[in-house]
Amino acid sequence: MNSHRRLLEAWRRLDVTVRDLPLALLLLGASFVPAFHTHGTQVGGVPDRPFDLLAVAVAALECLPLAVRRRRPAVCTALVVAGFAADQLLGYHMVAGTGFAVAILSAGAHLERYRRTAMLLLSAAYVPLAIALYLLGSGEPVSEFLLFYLAVAFVWGIGAWLRSSRAKEAERRRLVAEETRTAERTRIARELHDVVTHHVTAMVVQAEAARYLTAAPDRLDQTLTTVTDTGRRAITDLRHLLDLLDPDHGTGPRTPSAGRLLTLVEQARRSGQPVEFAEEGTPAESTGSADLVAYRIVQEALTNALKYAHGSRTSVRVRHGEKEITVEVGTDGSGSRAGFSEGSGRGLEGLRERVDLLGGEFSAGPRTGGGFAVQARIPAGSPA
Repeated sequence: MNSHRRLLEAWRRLDVTVRDLPLALLLLGASFVPAFHTHGTQVGGVPDRPFDLLAVAVAALECLPLAVRRRRPAVCTALVVAGFAADQLLGYHMVAGTGFAVAILSAGAHLERYRRTAMLLLSAAYVPLAIALYLLGSGEPVSEFLLFYLAVAFVWGIGAWLRSSRAKEAERRRLVAEETRTAERTRIARELHDVVTHHVTAMVVQAEAARYLTAAPDRLDQTLTTVTDTGRRAITDLRHLLDLLDPDHGTGPRTPSAGRLLTLVEQARRSGQPVEFAEEGTPAESTGSADLVAYRIVQEALTNALKYAHGSRTSVRVRHGEKEITVEVGTDGSGSRAGFSEGSGRGLEGLRERVDLLGGEFSAGPRTGGGFAVQARIPAGSPA
């Protein structure tokens, strides 16, 4: 099976002219078989003529151009039509005449420009050919010539239908590829938003606090160290994200490693945000992308808490179940900045789409007694 597949792939990699040549040679070789002489297509009643040296040239003209039927359909059709006309007028009626139908089908399927002009020229050329065949023949009825013309038009129509189907399939694939690229750009934009916004927000809050610590060198040094560490984590996370764009660079897992949630909490605490953290249960062996989404929810919620409810008591609860992960992050609105909101909404809306995609539930909004709450239920085991 594998060898057959390799041969098929090797065949498809060959130039299209090489792949079309065997059919041309097959028809040409069949025309030399004595048993097939005068058993080809016959239009009109021109008497049969014995196979001679001229017949070799006519057969070659009818068959060999088929090698370029897809690369040069107009040239192929013109040469094959000329050979077919000679075949019928001279009375050879060879098997090579089958190449005429193949050329017409290929023209309908692969001719990109001047399609109408080609149809008009073929129709115009058929008229004098039909008249000549009628005069040289034994008085065949006109209906026979009309029926042959309709048969040729039908073959052209089949080729045109194949061309249309191929164009529709190419357009469908283009749209799918465009949708895939758009979805990937959206996913990358969300990842950038999650990573950059969280770390930069923490750095801004810490830098603002440092302005008031000039009289306390120890605390100032600690705060600046935290800013430095946050910047390094931002660079690390950005590198991991860029690894996703380059499959050959880096082979690390996309899902955050164990303990990363606690790292987020500690970072928020160092930025002056009082955070209570509780993690219950044991993560399942296979959670798919649920762990990553849970991590992003906590990251985004803490980022918004730092922005819009700095100093407010914040709670983070993560529960790992057998079939789902539950995340709850909320503030009580007691800090120096009241009115913790959704901000621009882009981050939370992106999280909502991620959770919906996994078949979970997501909610974010003000609490009745003040503050803000983000809750999510994420089915575990969804593919990454």
